Parts: sequence; C-alpha cells; structure tokens
Amino acid sequence: MNDNKDFIKDGNRFYMTDDSGNMIAEITFPETAPGVFTIDHTFVDESLRGQGIASKLVQAAVDEIESRGGAVEATCSYAVRWLEKR
Repeated sequence: MNDNKDFIKDGNRFYMTDDSGNMIAEITFPETAPGVFTIDHTFVDESLRGQGIASKLVQAAVDEIESRGGAVEATCSYAVRWLEKR
C-alpha cells in the first residue's frame, strides 16, 4: 500500500482509498497558470501517518507535473517544506 503504484490518479490529483472505499490519502495540484501546477493540498489519514505516505504523494505529484513539462509550485505547508529539502 505504500508504493506510488497504489495511488489512484484522477486528473491533477492522486489519492488512496481503504478497503471500504474511504479516502485515506490525497494530494491535489491544479494548474494555476499555463504550465504551472500548484500543490495546494495534502492529506494523510491518521492510520497511515509515520509511513512516509505524504512524501510519496508529493513525489508522485512532482513526477507527474515534471512529466508534463510543468513547473512545480506549492501553497500546502507540507509540500513547501518538502520542496525546500529537495
């Protein structure tokens, strides 16, 4: 469950669900200007915290944005810190 392959891609969003279909992790990155994608939201359910899921979500979003030739920005505080450490 911890691999990027477990994330469901839905446009400018990746997410995970539990066995009951409840969302347990999510990241969104809308295109806020032509070719610029802003990571604006990261959520990880308490049941998954401490497993590196948030980091994997941000990495998946960055990989997707870069594969589209886009620029990455962030307003989500977690993603801002993650990008600064990159």
